[in-house]
Amino acid sequence: MSQHRIDPATQADPSAKRVTRRWPWISGGVAVGLGVILAFLIVQRGNSLPFELDSEWSEELFEDGRLPFLEWMSYGMNWLGGGAFGTYILPLIIVIVLLVIKRPWSSLFFAIASLASVGLAQLIKSMVGRARPEEMLVPSDFGSFPSGHVTNAATMAVALGIIFPKVWVWAAGTIWVALMMFSRTYLGVHWLTDTIGGALLGAGVVLILWAPFAAKISGEPIGKKSAAVPDAREPQA
Repeated sequence: MSQHRIDPATQADPSAKRVTRRWPWISGGVAVGLGVILAFLIVQRGNSLPFELDSEWSEELFEDGRLPFLEWMSYGMNWLGGGAFGTYILPLIIVIVLLVIKRPWSSLFFAIASLASVGLAQLIKSMVGRARPEEMLVPSDFGSFPSGHVTNAATMAVALGIIFPKVWVWAAGTIWVALMMFSRTYLGVHWLTDTIGGALLGAGVVLILWAPFAAKISGEPIGKKSAAVPDAREPQA
């Protein structure tokens, strides 16, 4: 008697199967589209002029100077969310953990989403070439829009919320993205609209890529080996 593994998609909830049809493409496309429109508006303004929202946020943020606690928290978020660790090492750790707990489709989805969002963010960053704020506390490369740190954070938060659809996962992800957005402006390396653009692009890419993976992710057993069933074409003993 031979055995074959069940396709996770056959074990998916009906709601997950319906996800593959329309709304992730629409909602993700809208988020990415809004990010692109924001980039276009920035270019139209000459790449160096902040929006009124950006200026007001910066004035409120630094009206009484920087607080040591918030400054050091922002330094920590800077390390966690970008550079080699935030861009490559942390996503790789998550991919490996997903493989270890027997979630191969979730692992593939997370890996593709991470690479796609990084690529899109860098492409737009190079095309827009927005000037960064003048008083930066950490060194940064050229191109302020979008925030790569926030793009990474939003990608991770939304992807993990989809893979592990629990309220606490979504709550933790929301806090993570909010702290990243705050820290990037607190360190003076991004305008507020840079962080908004990063969040839109990161979340949008994940939602678009979720559609073809939804059924398989939902049907994966959590922490267990994939089930095997007898091949109906052969007689059973």
